Amino acid sequence: MKETVRITLLVNGVDQTTAVESRMILADVLRERLDLHSIHLGCEEGVCGACTVLVDGEPATSCLVLAVQADGRAITTLEGLDGDPTMAGLQAAFHENFALQCGFCTPGMLVSLFSLLEGRAPSSPPFEDEVRTRLSGNLCRCTGYQSIVAAAMQAARSGARCEDA
Repeated sequence: MKETVRITLLVNGVDQTTAVESRMILADVLRERLDLHSIHLGCEEGVCGACTVLVDGEPATSCLVLAVQADGRAITTLEGLDGDPTMAGLQAAFHENFALQCGFCTPGMLVSLFSLLEGRAPSSPPFEDEVRTRLSGNLCRCTGYQSIVAAAMQAARSGARCEDA
């Protein structure tokens, strides 16, 4: 019989309690138990960034976090950022700059960029090298990154706000 542990996570603002095996990764809990499918599992080694979520506000590759390590912590996925003005501005900039192709890496990219831009004034946008450094943990095989960086810079200059949000 496999050992299970009860954990409680604050996922996208909602307390979630579940029993998990001690070796289960956070990405699997989010996808399989909580039906949150913006978390994509690519490499499962922390290299591709497709499973990036915010843990207590900081980006983390959820394939490298054991679910038991996240007990009691606040987890934010792309779904939890729906309707946020910063995210709406980022998504609009991605669309305008053709910053996505197949879309597999996009949720992780957006979450990583959100953590860089959230709360930042348009008068002090990040430098391009800061954007590239933040994205260094997110792999994309389709775009070549220039359009993603351009989208991030556009969102930062505009305050990452979308008028329709």
